[in-house]
Amino acid sequence: MSAQDYRHIVRIVGKDIPGDKKISVGLTHIKGVGFNFANAIIGALGLNPNNNIGFLTESQVESIEKTLKDPSSVNFPSWLLNRRKDVETGVTTHLITSDVAFTVRNDIEREKLSNSWRGFRHTYGLKVRGQRTRTTGRKGASVGVKKGGKVLPAGAAPAAAPGAEAAAAPAAGAAPAAAK
Repeated sequence: MSAQDYRHIVRIVGKDIPGDKKISVGLTHIKGVGFNFANAIIGALGLNPNNNIGFLTESQVESIEKTLKDPSSVNFPSWLLNRRKDVETGVTTHLITSDVAFTVRNDIEREKLSNSWRGFRHTYGLKVRGQRTRTTGRKGASVGVKKGGKVLPAGAAPAAAPGAEAAAAPAAGAAPAAAK
């Protein structure tokens, strides 16, 4: 492979991947493709896993894209795909790019509308998978402990702030204070 065949950026399924990455690592830059799935694609297509992604030919890139868009054509095992037995269609597929976020968002909305326990937890922003919530997972600004002053006995009125008498307005009908 000559330096003329090398591409610094390779575009696969709408994602720009640096050409200096190994094929398995470069494919993991695509959302929905992990290291195991990338290695399965490399093995199914017979590519050299030690090659950099910048040295792939145009036909090899097209075959990778075809496999990513339709993994059922290669007969991957169902446990390797990320969407098994879809709730609506019942079909096992593999989602990539923006389809992953879109499907997860729809799944959460479906849970919320079904009034399931998971939907309830999602609605109120609580942990869903049984984690503890007593001390962790708190949101919002931290509330510090205010340093307290003297503790007053029951029924005693709190003292006014220093200099409060001078700042208070004179009572109605009182003579103005003489200038010094």
